[in-house]
Amino acid sequence: MDTRFLESFVEVVDKGSIAEAARRLNLTAAAVAQRLRALEAEIGTPLVLRAGRTVKPTQTGLAILDRARALLRDVRDLRAVSVGGTLSGELRLGATTTALTGLMPAALAALAQAHPQVEVYIVPGVSADLYHQVLRGELDAAVILEPQFALPKSCEFETLSIEPLVVLSPAAVADWPAAARAPHALLRTQPFVRYDRNHWGGQIVDRYLRHTGIKPRERFELDSLEAIAAMVDRGLGVALVPDWAPPWPEGLALHKQPVPEPGWARHMGLFWARMSPRLPLVEALRAAASIRPGEGIDHPAHEVQPQ
Repeated sequence: MDTRFLESFVEVVDKGSIAEAARRLNLTAAAVAQRLRALEAEIGTPLVLRAGRTVKPTQTGLAILDRARALLRDVRDLRAVSVGGTLSGELRLGATTTALTGLMPAALAALAQAHPQVEVYIVPGVSADLYHQVLRGELDAAVILEPQFALPKSCEFETLSIEPLVVLSPAAVADWPAAARAPHALLRTQPFVRYDRNHWGGQIVDRYLRHTGIKPRERFELDSLEAIAAMVDRGLGVALVPDWAPPWPEGLALHKQPVPEPGWARHMGLFWARMSPRLPLVEALRAAASIRPGEGIDHPAHEVQPQ
């Protein structure tokens, strides 16, 4: 069996589209479809169902999917070992949206320069989902928010960035009297754009509000930090968010203030399984990221009025 056929099958299932899988594999859609037909002929049963432009696995396709993933991981590991002293192979890396735009570009550029034969397959997502994908072995590592619970002994987390909670308000607030523009006063009196409590970062915000006894007047609850900042910029309320690494959306005029109680922050970092067969690739990423535990990042790169 040609493992390239399996790779095409897994990509089609993951992307839900032959066209999207073809773009990922740098092939034509016709070539991917031909690989699928060859694999189905070899196995003797259909593996996917086509409905317009979307593709879903059949029951047989679902039955072999996990084994196909495991086999492809084993093949990548064998290739990495065969290269000898040169670090190579595919690193399957998860990352949140703000990590992808802020923390990871420089780290991935350094990794590519130091180890050009290492391939990185990036899976975007939210911290909770990426955490479980690492536990299941679907990802080798993920850049996520530090879990607020004890980690399994089989895994490790190392901090990349400490992002303190800040109160965002429209730029005009900077001209208000000091008492009215104080962080807690804003949270108590102004409409509040909340960071989604289904996200780990939103749960930190919720704990801070409970800790301080503040019950804001909620207007929206959103799962996108960029969208929250844009809403505040348009005068729709104030927000309590982690001061995430830039870039922020362009053209925003915001007044940003740290919360008065120290120590409240979102810790972003690398989460991985200790026994992963691709641990050398994870270690190379750690080195490229220049991880400095406990060190914050100065990043007021977006347009923010001075405090």
